[in-house]
Amino acid sequence: MKYTEDHEWLRVEGDLVVVGITAHASEQLGDVVFVELPEPETVVAKGDEVVVIESVKAASDILAPVDGEIVEINEALVDNPGLVNEDPTGAAWFFKMKVGDMAQLDDFMDEDAYNDLVG
Repeated sequence: MKYTEDHEWLRVEGDLVVVGITAHASEQLGDVVFVELPEPETVVAKGDEVVVIESVKAASDILAPVDGEIVEINEALVDNPGLVNEDPTGAAWFFKMKVGDMAQLDDFMDEDAYNDLVG
């Protein structure tokens, strides 16, 4: 997996990139009560707001980590936003995207570098 400074994780599955938030981000948010996901087939640019998360503590945005097209969303989060707290790096992925240039992922941290970032 790769990690962003915004506490997102990216996992390559074939020609798709799966995006979610890290356990650290989940802990910082507190209990997640609402998740708004993008529409499939949405074309996004790096830095675009893609997901809105609301928790008991705050609202937060998930930004597109790379340029691409959203091809699948995790409908389970709509019915059960608490999954973000229960399994942030597994069942609680937010979306899958088709990325035009996988080399964009080279700019992100590996797990050791991310762990150094969060201390």
